[in-house]
Amino acid sequence: MRIVFFGTPQFAVPSLERLCAHPDFDVVAVVSQPDKRRGRGGKVTPSPVKAVASAIPCPIWQPVRIKQDEKVLQNLRHAQAEAFVVVAYGQILSPQILDLPRLGCINAHASILPAYRGAAPIQWSIYQGESVTGVTTMQMDAGMDTGPMLLQATIPIGLLDNAWEAAEKLADLSADLLIETLKKLEQQALKPVPQDDTNATYAPLIKKADYALDWSKSAIALHNQIRGFFPNCATQFRGSALKISAAIPLGTDYWPQAPTDLQTIEIDWNAFIKQKSQSVAQPGEIIHILKGHGPVIQTGEGHLLLRQVQPTGKRSQSAWDFANGSRLEVGECLGI
Repeated sequence: MRIVFFGTPQFAVPSLERLCAHPDFDVVAVVSQPDKRRGRGGKVTPSPVKAVASAIPCPIWQPVRIKQDEKVLQNLRHAQAEAFVVVAYGQILSPQILDLPRLGCINAHASILPAYRGAAPIQWSIYQGESVTGVTTMQMDAGMDTGPMLLQATIPIGLLDNAWEAAEKLADLSADLLIETLKKLEQQALKPVPQDDTNATYAPLIKKADYALDWSKSAIALHNQIRGFFPNCATQFRGSALKISAAIPLGTDYWPQAPTDLQTIEIDWNAFIKQKSQSVAQPGEIIHILKGHGPVIQTGEGHLLLRQVQPTGKRSQSAWDFANGSRLEVGECLGI
């Protein structure tokens, strides 16, 4: 089967590699976003997909606006591909492009559609506290992730999984599901299923404001925000920004999924909370510093143990090293 592959970030790389390695598929061209300046030095760097495609080798097209690029449209016509495979490409395809291949444009979307349509499904599903996510393959139409569904597969989301870790698992799942989808389409063994728009939810682009931590929220909500928008969530501390990239809520509901080193402190923590039950702390206040672990923060509901932080101008470090190096004191507040 002749395929043109559309993709840009690392998430799409396993799908491209799997298709290239499979004897039943011939990736005749790759379409990716233009090279961008990345990193502190601003060096122009190819997308992860382009870097892989360069070694195939095959033609690589990088239109700034694919809908308006007549040369790329002409190239796509001449490619005579039976399917266009789209994984996190980053641009909307025109009806002209969608209608070109015999089997259509097949997209792998990192959610259980119709939930979390849009640009950031992995991040928002974790932010919302979902315990299960997955991948849906679909036939693309002119809408945003609204096409009829072909296959779905799911994976669990653990309490401590962050968006990057979930993305790695989902990228591999997408690759496997695409192979199965394309084979079954060729065999006419799949019947597309329309999405129920009444159950649709959305996962928009993440904005800078989404990274700000509000300590009046519950401990579990803050934890989900930190791991969903990993590693960019931040608060204020002593007049400077403090990034928080890992944390865990403390309490009966969370001990079973806590790391082994934390499970050993459950009895001591429960005794501490019982002793402190009459005292009142404000959201964002450091109420305790767990030896070997880090500061525990009072939230609007429950307590959050910081695990990994990055002070302004410094490298990421364990919350325990931060507590020692900054000489944290009980009663100090985050967010101010």
